[in-house]
Formats: sequence, C-alpha cells, structure tokens
Amino acid sequence: MTSHHQMLALVLFSAFVAVTLGITTWVSRRRHGSAEEFYAGGRLFTPLENGFAISGDYLSAASFLGVTGLIALYGYDGLLYGVGFLVAWLVVLFVAAELVRNCGRFTLADVVAARMAERPVRIATGSASVTVSVMYLVAQMVGAGSLVALLLGGSGGAAQAWTVIGVGALMVIYVSLGGMRATTWIQIVKAVLMLLGTIVMTVLVLVRFHGDINQLLLTAAERSGHGASFLAPGLKYGGDWTARMDFISLGLALVLGTAGLPHILSRFYTVPTARAARRSTVWSIGLIGSFYLMTIVLGFGATAVVGADALRRSNAAGNTAIPLLALDLGGGASSTGGTVLFAVVAAVAFATILAVVAGITLASSASVAHDLYASLRRRPATPRGEVAVARIAAAAIGVVAIALGLLARNLNVAFLVGLAFAVAASANLPTLLYSLFWRNFTTRGAVWAVYGGLIPAVILVLLSPVVSGSPGSLFPGVDFQYFPLQNPGVVSIPLGFLAGWLGTVTSDEVPDEAKFAETEVRSLTGAGAV
Repeated sequence: MTSHHQMLALVLFSAFVAVTLGITTWVSRRRHGSAEEFYAGGRLFTPLENGFAISGDYLSAASFLGVTGLIALYGYDGLLYGVGFLVAWLVVLFVAAELVRNCGRFTLADVVAARMAERPVRIATGSASVTVSVMYLVAQMVGAGSLVALLLGGSGGAAQAWTVIGVGALMVIYVSLGGMRATTWIQIVKAVLMLLGTIVMTVLVLVRFHGDINQLLLTAAERSGHGASFLAPGLKYGGDWTARMDFISLGLALVLGTAGLPHILSRFYTVPTARAARRSTVWSIGLIGSFYLMTIVLGFGATAVVGADALRRSNAAGNTAIPLLALDLGGGASSTGGTVLFAVVAAVAFATILAVVAGITLASSASVAHDLYASLRRRPATPRGEVAVARIAAAAIGVVAIALGLLARNLNVAFLVGLAFAVAASANLPTLLYSLFWRNFTTRGAVWAVYGGLIPAVILVLLSPVVSGSPGSLFPGVDFQYFPLQNPGVVSIPLGFLAGWLGTVTSDEVPDEAKFAETEVRSLTGAGAV
C-alpha cells in the first residue's frame, strides 16, 4: 500500500475514535455519578437498543477477524466456531436473560449472593469474572495488533505493540469517563457499522461468483491446498483422539460459556424489566445469526479470492483474512477502490475491538469494585466510593491486558476467546445454575463451584500446547506441556459442577428455604427486582 492509501485508512480510524471519544465526553458531562448510572446506564435502554448493544458486545474481533480466518484456513472445521457462538444464545435466552435480570443488580455475584453468605461468594465470583474478562481482552488486543500491523505495511512487532498500548489507553478512557451509557452507545454504533460492512462484503463476494455458491466452495477448496477435504469435517479436528477431544472441548466451552460471560450478563441490567431483557436477547439472536451466516461466505470467499497461501503469509493464524479480501474485491493493493474498501473494513474491525474492550473492561472493573472491594472493606462502601474504585480498576485491568496482549500477539483471536469461554463455563455457569435451580445449594458449594472450575481451567491452559511445547505457543523455546488439549473445557466444566455438588453435600450449613423460595419467585415473576 502507498503512503497515500495508508493515510486514508488512518483517517477513517481516527474518525471513528473521534466520534466515540465525543460520545464519551458528552455522556460524562451528563452523568450524576451514581452506581446505577455507571454500571447500568440508568436502566433506560430499549430492547432494540440493548439488542444492538449486545450484538456489538458479543461480535468481537474473534468473530469478525478470527472466525472468518479459521473458515478461510480450515474450511468446514473453522465454520464450527460460528455455529458454537450462535447456538450458545439459546442457553442465554432460556436460562439466563430474564432470571439474571430479576435476581441481580449489577454483576453475576448479585444473583449468587442473594441466597448465600455474601463475602466469600462475592470474592470468589468476582475473581472468576475478572479472570474471564482479562482473557477475553487479550484476544481483542491481539486482533488490534494484527490489523494495524497489516495497515502499516506489515511493519511487524513495533506496530503491533504500539497498537495494543493505544487500544488499552482508549478503553480506559471510555470506561473511566463514560461508564455504561457511553459504552452502550459505542457498541450500538459499532454494531451498525459492522453489520453494514459485512453485508457489503458478502454481496461483493457473491457478485464475484455470480451468485453461484457451489462455484465459490469449489474454488475455495481448490485454492486451499487441501482439495475436497477442505469442505469436509476433520481438517483441523479430525486427526487423532487428541484433536477430536479438542473439538468436543471447544464445543462445550462455546455453547455453555456465553451464559457465564460477565460483560454479556451485565447487559441485561441496562433495561428496565425482565421482559425487556428477553426481547433484547431475541433481537441480538437475529442480528448475531445473520452475521455468522455471512461469515461463512466471507471465510470461503477469502480462500477463493485471495488464496490460503497469501493469507498464511500475511498472518499465520488467519486474523487478516477479511481486510485482505476487501483489498482484492475492491481492485487490488494498487487501486484506489481496493484501498478504500480495505480502509473501511479495517476501520470497522478496529471499531469492533474498541467497543468490545470497553464493554469487557467495564464489566471487570464492576466486579472489582462492586464485588471484591465492597466485600473486603470492613465498612460498607458508598456508591460514589465504588464508582471511584471501578475507574481505578479499569486502568489496572488495562495495564494487565496490554501486557498479556503483547505476549500473545501471534495467536488466533477466535482461539483465545475459546479459552475465555471455557473458563466462564467452568467457573461461572455452574454457580449460576445451582443458585437459580438447586434448593439445597450452600455457600461452600458456591465457592467450591467457582474455584473448582476456575483453578483447573487456568492450570490446564498453562500446561497445554497453547503456552509451551509447540512452534505456535506463547513460549516455543520451552516445554512444560503436560495436558494435550488446547481447550480445557471438557475437563474443567464437569469439575466445576462436581465441585459445587461436593461442596454442598459436605457442608454443615442448613440451606435457607425461605431465601430459595424468595429467589425462585423473584427470578420467575420479577417481584422485588431492582
């Protein structure tokens, strides 16, 4: 790309950043500093607005860059990521949306603590939520680094490093100044831009192949280097038993993990009623489902138009498939049309990353302030004190995410998000389900469920090929790989449920029947909901 074309793309980047910073500044002047305003945006959003915001929060760099890249590199097996991400919303719709909105106030810990001893439950659940959020943030940082390195002509590590730092700084500004209201509007703007951009790209791919899907698939298979096996199951997960178990583990993590993601659950508190939360989920399912249908066309289109070899040369993990496809569809790297389309798509992808990191940072800082800080204080924390701590926590979480993002910048972003989903499904989901539906669940059971899923999941990731022992790992020069699977979900998710059951049956605590009855009535009817 020429310097003129690079400047065009940077101008579009800068325009989105300026608009979002303007939204944040405008909202920060109107806020009144209450916890409800900072954490939940005053609960004033409509189901349609919240549905777009949920879509903006959920359709991250893993979806826009990572899933498309995996489809482009692995064909049918890459498509399974999109299926898992979408099916997960049925769990959210039928299990989480209304019940969580009725039982909680700002965080997942509110739901669990309604029946249990607050302090140990909030500390455990808050710790798990922060861990999941940081892992999710790392994926967004990696996506941002890959994108801007490509924009600047593949200048390598320096461009990626400074991009990660810049995204981290922006997300701290968004959360610290604007809170949930600004974050929500940023996500709505981003969701609209991304859906429009995806629609345009999908139409261009179909026009290139004259609407012939069969020809698109055959060309993709031919240029993939794998032939007909590119369109059949097994290219990535069909080898030995380890690969097949990895697929089962990934599927469990994706389908069950969404209902335990802190930044998704917190979105249900931004609407006034449980009915609005359910309608928000229905809107988001429609938008997210439409998006993932289009990623199938874009993933196979990237292989058919650009070629698998060119995609791997640009980024071995496939994170740059969408921008490269846009460049080719517009006329190539030397054409103005190609560069304009590339710049628009890159700006949309960057908008995606900024919006998602803002939502995740807000959810994790809320867990730090509302759960950890409030629980560890001897005196009750004031709402203003909590909000001040949340802003400080946002900065601290930003620093941690930047450091880890620099370390993991060569891994596929969809794969990194899969790890975050596994931890969420292992630690948060068992605790949530037991709290809502098991009459005899106790405080010890809740704490054991969280740590019994969280600790094994994190340890298994550290001992997996993701961290050491393989050329694509974080530390390829050392080998302390003792767990063969890349995703720990198949082991850690059952351990979370088992630990919750074991903690409950070995506890001396007598379950409070009255509190369970109150929780049950409140979750199903909304009586007494905030």
